[in-house]
Amino acid sequence: MEGWDRTTKSTLTQIPLLSVKAGPRDGSAWTQRLKEEYKALIAYTSMNKSNDNDWFRISATNPEGTHWAGKCWYVHNLLKYEFDLQFDIPVTYPATAPELELPQLDGKTQKMYRGGKICLTVHFKPLWAKNCPRFGIAHALCLGLAPWLAAEIPILVDSGMIKHKDDAASSIESS
Repeated sequence: MEGWDRTTKSTLTQIPLLSVKAGPRDGSAWTQRLKEEYKALIAYTSMNKSNDNDWFRISATNPEGTHWAGKCWYVHNLLKYEFDLQFDIPVTYPATAPELELPQLDGKTQKMYRGGKICLTVHFKPLWAKNCPRFGIAHALCLGLAPWLAAEIPILVDSGMIKHKDDAASSIESS
């Protein structure tokens, strides 16, 4: 955590660490891991809401807990930009971090690859590997997606690559 700002350190220390080292193929151990994942996500979401920093909704879309989907958003210049968020839990999880996907932004930035998966290789993957199996989905959102959104969305907005939904609606109405 050396070199991190105080807010990031504080946030990270409040997200519960996980203890069960299990992936989707590990039967009842995976069920225990999912319970830990949900507890960490609930703690992170509650903390965000209490700090008026609510920025995502996510849940498993299948009973096995291997596919997740939801929404994430970023506020830039007082406008809320909302995106679909999805990912699959890799079979080698937790040794391998999930690849977070924002399909609507596919091809709009160089820091993205293969169908809208955000690039986390340089900064996040080594951190994940060092903290396996203690890190989970909430940690991936906190240390992977949140900084990616903060770095990329303002650039994409300012360059005109993405438009606010109200701007897009008004340009259609004026046509």
